[in-house]
Amino acid sequence: MRPESLQFLETLVNTPSPTGHETRGQRVWMDYVRPFAEEVSSDAYGNCVATANRGGSPRIMLAAHADEIAMTVNYITDDGFIHVRRAGGINPAITRAQRATVHARGGPVPGVFGSVAPHLTRAEDKKEEPKIHDLFLDIGVSSRDEALQLLRIGDPVTLSDRFEPLRGDLAVARAFDNRIGTWAVAETLRRLAPERGKFAAEVCAVSNIQEEVGLLGARQIAYALKPDIALVVDVTHATDFPTVDKRQHGDVKLGGGPTVTHGGCNHPEVVARLETCAASRGIALQHEAMSSTSGTDTDVIFWTRGGIPSALVSLPNRYMHSPVEVVSLKDLDQIPDLLAAFVLSVAAGEAFRVAI
Repeated sequence: MRPESLQFLETLVNTPSPTGHETRGQRVWMDYVRPFAEEVSSDAYGNCVATANRGGSPRIMLAAHADEIAMTVNYITDDGFIHVRRAGGINPAITRAQRATVHARGGPVPGVFGSVAPHLTRAEDKKEEPKIHDLFLDIGVSSRDEALQLLRIGDPVTLSDRFEPLRGDLAVARAFDNRIGTWAVAETLRRLAPERGKFAAEVCAVSNIQEEVGLLGARQIAYALKPDIALVVDVTHATDFPTVDKRQHGDVKLGGGPTVTHGGCNHPEVVARLETCAASRGIALQHEAMSSTSGTDTDVIFWTRGGIPSALVSLPNRYMHSPVEVVSLKDLDQIPDLLAAFVLSVAAGEAFRVAI
């Protein structure tokens, strides 16, 4: 991965982007992609679009969600301790004893989620998984009034872990889910920029909001853009570590390349084209099966306006929805190459339909 692209990834991951409060991360994304697009725009709720080859056909949407799982300030005790609500799939059991930041209007407020020492915990309590309302955030104040001088009910809260290289091509961070996706669609535009005039399609790179709380931004932007084809980038569960049952969750490895998913919302002809493009670029693909839903924005994009041929490309991710998500940067760097190859393969006016 080139140094500038790696720096963009690190900045994107380290910029808090809690679901429903994605503005700062969206600014980072827009600043990076602007030189490679003919037009950049955002809508009322903060979905961002960068367009290349405007007026081309078909219109291809490359989409990924900008938001990360988070919490919000819900209640403040008389002693100034803060209780929170979920904003997405936070796991309370791994949130205890973590450093956190409240993103208040007056600036960031650091804190820690308290953890009762084992010496003070009853044996029967140790066996119980905490609920989200059991967590309490300590920001170092002694009263509710003092806390309210710094923050207010509804302020978002994120854990404070940051990007760090691990070993070889592996890296660890909070919220690779799904800044890797918004990185990949932006990088695709960068890699397509020297090919301007060589592809027929209009390409709309999208960084959409609020996936973690109901695939909401994707519904908005897919309806507004009316794309002819959609490729969605997200993370998937790597299963190459102890305790994971591959019979249930499949066999997905870090370093094995990105995955494509088969079935359901994934249009078979779009998936087949991705496979052809991967082979032409020497990109190894891993394969996943799905039943009713994929759990990603693809689920709502594919049925918008009567049906948009769509496919999901995913990056294997260990320890998803935790502050220590681990990915392979080599796998990640192959995704924009794959998406760019797909764009270059699409003929003017080409439509993807199943043969009946």
